[in-house]
Amino acid sequence: MTLSLNSLLNQTPSKHPRALVLGNGINRYRAKDESPRQAQGINAWDEMLVSLWRAHRGDEVASVPTGIALTEFYDALDLISERPNKQLQKEFCELMSSWQPQRQHQALVAWAEATQTPILTTNFEQTLAASQSLKLHHLQAKHFTDFYPWSSYFAKSPIDSPTQAFAIWHINGMQRYARSVRLGLSHYMGAVDRAREILHQGHLGGGFKQALKENWRGNSTWLNILLHNELVFIGLGLESNEIFLRWLLIERAKLYKAFPERRREAYYVYAGESISQGQTLFLEAVGVTVLQQADYEALYQAPWNHR
Repeated sequence: MTLSLNSLLNQTPSKHPRALVLGNGINRYRAKDESPRQAQGINAWDEMLVSLWRAHRGDEVASVPTGIALTEFYDALDLISERPNKQLQKEFCELMSSWQPQRQHQALVAWAEATQTPILTTNFEQTLAASQSLKLHHLQAKHFTDFYPWSSYFAKSPIDSPTQAFAIWHINGMQRYARSVRLGLSHYMGAVDRAREILHQGHLGGGFKQALKENWRGNSTWLNILLHNELVFIGLGLESNEIFLRWLLIERAKLYKAFPERRREAYYVYAGESISQGQTLFLEAVGVTVLQQADYEALYQAPWNHR
């Protein structure tokens, strides 16, 4: 019998601090009888990009065409638009201005706060933080940049350690800082370059020893959580177009291969149709255990509504 998310989080002890990694599934989940697939088009990144394409091109394109990745679709829009990239990012963020936290946001974040579990999210909007009226803080205020706010997090009060304390960290940028939002392939490649410099100290061939020290360059960023916490992925496709995060998981696996004593478990928890053979192969190769759940309630209700 497959381990349930509820059992994993509430009954199975962990040797190392855990962190939740949340995708857009939590925004698309609506009610008991409405799955994220049924809610397609509601709070969906692809639909938002298509609406921007229509606004700038006037084409009645119904969806992202076959043969082009979602990230490339944004880059194509950027290339044909007369407006600068930062304006497109701002328009995209404005499309999320009306999003409000739902019961699943409130319950999950309350659980994470009570258990001091950090949250990493690939989402841009602030529904998770808004669900508990969390404030924005900067672990390295002196070196803050709105282009890569990787040391910025949402919490009720300042924290000392990303890996040990509850806070919400935005991997792909946040709505508040439009320039930080990673939408196109060029954006992701820039993020990869920045992360590689931090992880390897500029050495393409390695340099992971630096990432094992308490004072390594990523110590005050969400990268510290990604490397040193047990990870539980929820509501995240982690498909081939998720270039940045998949690359990070490859680097994480390389670190553990070089230093087995640093290894941390990771779980990819999902419901609905089975994931593809290629996705399963990738996840297993980078050390992520795949757990299929019976329904979406097992992801967004059962684990959070009681402790």
